[in-house]
Amino acid sequence: MAETPHRTYDRTWAEIEDMLEQATTKMNDWKSWYDACKDEDDKEGMKEAARNHKALQGVVKTLKWTLGEEGISDPLN
Repeated sequence: MAETPHRTYDRTWAEIEDMLEQATTKMNDWKSWYDACKDEDDKEGMKEAARNHKALQGVVKTLKWTLGEEGISDPLN
């Protein structure tokens, strides 16, 4: 059986906001890379970029939800 993780709950709102900014930047970078791969007809690159972009969309939504941003629904729904 898995142990319950130890959580310190010591992240500041500023740290979470910074993480959101970093995740948003990386998400946008993957979108740009996808577009570049599409222009070059690089299907493998497009798949990797799309997969990473989609994953970061979930991260961004979760961080926005954590910060209580209006209009963001539960990330698991």
